Amino acid sequence: MSHGNDCCKAEDGAESDQRRPLTLERVEKEAGKSCRTAVLHRLKKHCSCTPKKAKSKILGFFPILKWLPRYKLRDWLLGDVMSGLIVGILLVPQAIAYSLLAGQDPIYGLYTSFFSSIIYALLGTSRHISVGIFGVLCLLVGQVVDRELALAGYLRESTGISSNNSAVLLAGQGNGSVGVECDRSCYAITVGATVTFTAGVYQVLMGIFQVGFVSVYLSDSLLSGFATGASLTILTSQFKYLLGLRIPRPQGWFTLFKTWYSLLTNLGNTNICDLVTSLVCLLILIPTKELNDRFKAKLKAPIPFELFVVVIATLASHFGHFNTAYGSGVAGDIPTGFLPPQLPLWSLIPSVAVDAFSIAIVGFAITVSLSEMFAKKHGYTVDANQEMYAIGFCNILPSFFRCFTTSAALTKTLVKESTGCQTQISGLVSALVLLLVLLVIAPFFYSLQKCVLAVIIVVNLRGALRKFTDIPNMWRVNRVDASIWLITMVTSSLVNTELGLLVGVLVSAFCVLGRTQQVQVLELGRASTRDHYEDLSSYCGLQTHQGVAVFRYEAPIYYANQSLFKKSLYKCVGLDPVKEKMQRLKFKKKSKQREEVTGVPNVKSEKENASKEDEVEATATFKLDAKSCPSLRSIVIDCSPVLFLDTAGVNALKEVRKDYGELGVKVVLAQCNTSVLDTLERGGYYPDKKEGEGGENKVLFFTITDAVRYIQSLSGLNGDCDTKC
Repeated sequence: MSHGNDCCKAEDGAESDQRRPLTLERVEKEAGKSCRTAVLHRLKKHCSCTPKKAKSKILGFFPILKWLPRYKLRDWLLGDVMSGLIVGILLVPQAIAYSLLAGQDPIYGLYTSFFSSIIYALLGTSRHISVGIFGVLCLLVGQVVDRELALAGYLRESTGISSNNSAVLLAGQGNGSVGVECDRSCYAITVGATVTFTAGVYQVLMGIFQVGFVSVYLSDSLLSGFATGASLTILTSQFKYLLGLRIPRPQGWFTLFKTWYSLLTNLGNTNICDLVTSLVCLLILIPTKELNDRFKAKLKAPIPFELFVVVIATLASHFGHFNTAYGSGVAGDIPTGFLPPQLPLWSLIPSVAVDAFSIAIVGFAITVSLSEMFAKKHGYTVDANQEMYAIGFCNILPSFFRCFTTSAALTKTLVKESTGCQTQISGLVSALVLLLVLLVIAPFFYSLQKCVLAVIIVVNLRGALRKFTDIPNMWRVNRVDASIWLITMVTSSLVNTELGLLVGVLVSAFCVLGRTQQVQVLELGRASTRDHYEDLSSYCGLQTHQGVAVFRYEAPIYYANQSLFKKSLYKCVGLDPVKEKMQRLKFKKKSKQREEVTGVPNVKSEKENASKEDEVEATATFKLDAKSCPSLRSIVIDCSPVLFLDTAGVNALKEVRKDYGELGVKVVLAQCNTSVLDTLERGGYYPDKKEGEGGENKVLFFTITDAVRYIQSLSGLNGDCDTKC
């Protein structure tokens, strides 16, 4: 018997423990340090220097010092050399071609690819990405260059036979000045180098201030839409070279329409030689590039059809005298060797500062996104802030040697990875290939037609333009992301490239804010088998409590949505306390006016008025819809999805509690996270305990069940659980 009694007592004890509210004790926070102490501590932490810390900083800034001593020569060298050679061979025609897009002479594209490959190998944390010329950045740089050329008086490209005056620049252009000796080509690269230097400074400063996190605000859909929109602009800008037309690049907004207008009005001046060459090169490159893509799994390395086309086209142009006989535009003189270092044009920085900032953000975002993508694929990590330093110095240092802006490039990175790349040794091998071209081979590209370079650019836009076929699938998966993609793409291509990036960021931000404004309050019900609450409108078989309604709001409550939260809550409860109080005040005012008119009412009229008043108050107090409980006395708000509150959010909760409290409906909060609890405490939601008060308002509920049982216990004590309409 005693054993049975013990079992009963144990069960009763367990049941009472389950019914007892969960109580947790907060960890005491450390006393807040004074501002002076915090600053001194931070300065001591960052300014102190020990041998261990100095070594760590050096190794962190030059990641090559970490992985090079552990380099697996037998396992990795062959793959790195092969991928470096292949990427280097692909870089030669692309570097020359993309110089055209940036408004520069071919030699500067080779310089840019050479220096960026070496610097990123020393400073970068990604093992696989290929840093160099990227089409979108070349377009942005080219737009700035053309604008500044127009402002400086270089209104049009040379209308005669194409000439390249880099040799004049080699002969002795003065440092930091642009005088009579500086021709159009010289001033163009001066502008390009100044933009590049400024963009690099921005990127290094962002690295110093540890703001690498800004890349998270540029979503994949935003970057993809921006790249696709810019690709349309690039495609349009190359048609003048495909047709052999010499027309200036339009400036300002709506450049796409302006370019097409210029093309159509000058269509009669098409150079037949350039047109035929372009068509032949397109007919060769498009099918062969498709074959490379289709059989890339079987091919150990992609076949460099671009290089073959460049070599054949150069020979045909040279022996066919396309330049002199047909007036076809050619690359011109490409000098060997390197130019002496030159400082940027300091007076030009204020004019290009805004453009350089957008270029810096785009370059960094693309580099980090590609770095993280390939790092995740191969099981290692990259440092976003170190990437900022790396890409920043890939712009700052080469700018002294007349290079233009660089970033990671997806196409070359994919080739690099697929051909066996293991480390950035492959980047150094690619730099050796470019060095060979710069020192020996470059002059042989004198007769290379510009239309061939334009064909290479157009063919390499296939990947970005294929995104249009993904629109239906993007729309099915997520309409918000698809809308961001479409808006960014349309703005970038039809209005202005830089504006497209800004509009994309703003639309993304407004979409996030808009989602918090569309959230509705949900009424919850309890599962029959356990203490779990879910949305009544989404699940069947949920139970509600007599006199207690449970609601959930699945968004932060802050200044932008606090009024919508209250409106949604009042609608879901079925009782708007503000309107209810107004109706009561109107009724009392009318009653008072009637008493003043009739004087002292007789006994009968008093009873009638009193009964009418009671009836109106009763019906007004519980104007609940059919789904709400007519005996509502308490409301529990589940705050588990509420990530944060601001002052407006705290005030909104105060108003809800006060307004419903005046109608006799108690409001309690459940499952608040610590951040919300601290905000409520600081905002005065829980009043200070006074003498004679039990501090009932500061009861915390870590589960909805505890809050419901607490409310039911109060209702039972007050005899309110059986209240009916």
